[in-house]
Order: sequence, then structure tokens, then C-alpha cells
Amino acid sequence: MPSHAESSQGSLAIVGLGPGKRDYMTARALKAIASANYVLGHHTYLEPLEPLLKGKTVISSSMGKEVDRAQQAIDLAKTHAVAIVSGGDAGVYGMASIVLEVLEHSGIEIEIEVIPGVTAANAAASRVGSPLSGDFAVISLSDLLTPLEIIEKRLDAIFSIGIPVVLYNPKSRGRPHNFALAVEHARKHLGEGTPIAIVKNALREDEVTIITTLKEIETHEPAIDMHTTVIIGGSESRIWRMGNNVKGIITPRGYHRKYVY
Repeated sequence: MPSHAESSQGSLAIVGLGPGKRDYMTARALKAIASANYVLGHHTYLEPLEPLLKGKTVISSSMGKEVDRAQQAIDLAKTHAVAIVSGGDAGVYGMASIVLEVLEHSGIEIEIEVIPGVTAANAAASRVGSPLSGDFAVISLSDLLTPLEIIEKRLDAIFSIGIPVVLYNPKSRGRPHNFALAVEHARKHLGEGTPIAIVKNALREDEVTIITTLKEIETHEPAIDMHTTVIIGGSESRIWRMGNNVKGIITPRGYHRKYVY
């Protein structure tokens, strides 16, 4: 696939930004933004990129305008190098799906690339040890696009098999009770000592990290909002300590069953 600079036609890069800091963006993501004539995205994702956007046409839009943003990016990409940015990984609760769906319906043929980024699950896990060492699941508690009854079915099914679960969009003003429902489903299948990590603004300057248990989770619920990722450990997960200090969570991958260490 030719690079943006080599293409005589337009091109579209759907760029995962990771947590937002340049330190956690891939070299490919930085190159795609540098090569773009137009950069589109939600304003909260564009603000940290300001030093990279000089000389470019920047189009900012708000939440809820994803379809319009996707259509505009595709229209511009017919004749220009375009980057549309997305927090975390563009293909994980990001912009990739809606851009590709709109492109599919349009019948337009353009050069397109999806550029991966550090997900919220990866970012949060890195701050609390190794809670996602093996199989795990990610579920969004936002019922804006997925009916709540479907979310609850998925929660119940995943908690029943005892693997760690990462909760995205755990609580907002518009849906203050969805997190409590998730905890209710967890308690059907997991013990009260199950470790939980609450990571707000992972890998950002105002990061807050809390390690607690399923028994004590309500104590910390006020700290949980839309900027928080919650990791509920699986049946083998345990709290990791150094001396008397709680450091995070370990979910054993299974080496202890095969090796002596």
C-alpha cells in the first residue's frame, strides 16, 4: 500500500491515538498525522495534538456527530490526504467501524488504513500490574447503541466463565445505575474477595488508581465516571503486594501449573 505522500489520489487514515499523549502514540500514527492535509476528530482528542497540527486544516466536532464526521472524512479523502483520529484503538469502540460502514454504503473506492493504538484496557492494566495476563473480555456499559438487556446477558455470560472483565463507559449522569447492574451480575459468579482495579484517566496527568475488592466496591463507586476503566478480576486473580503495600492485581497465566519458581 503506498504511503500518503506517494499517493496521487486522496487517502484516509483512521488513527488510534492511545491515551492521548505523544509518548504513547505509535510511530505510524504520528507519520499519518504528519502526512495529512486534513485532520478530523472530537475536540478532546484534537487538543493534545495541537503541536502536530500546524499548517493543516483541522475539523473538530462534538460527541454524537460520528456519522457526519465519517462522511466528511470520506468526501475529503477523495482528493486529499485525510486523518480521522480516535481515542485508544480506532477499531475498539472507536471510529473505524462507522467510517468503514459509511464508506461501504457510499460505494466510493479510496486508499484507507486503520492504524492501531493503545486501548483503554491496555492502558489501565499497565497501571495495576498484570490483571489481563490470559483470556479476558471487554464490555461497554453504554446503552446508547446497545440495548441494556443485551449488555446484561453478555455480562452474565462472561462473569460465569471466571475470566477478568474490563468495563468501559462504566457510569455517567445519564446512566448512573448500569455499573451497579454489572456488579450485581459479577456477584452471581465471583467471590467477595475478587480484586477490582479502578483506573481513571489512565496514563494521563490526572490519573487516579484504586485497588479494591468486589466486597468493597460500593465504597469507591463515587470515583467512577466516563473517564474510568474498571477491571474486575477473574476467579484466579489476586491482589499483588510488595511487603505490606498493595501494588495491583495479578492474574496468573498458568506457569505455576507447569514450572517451579
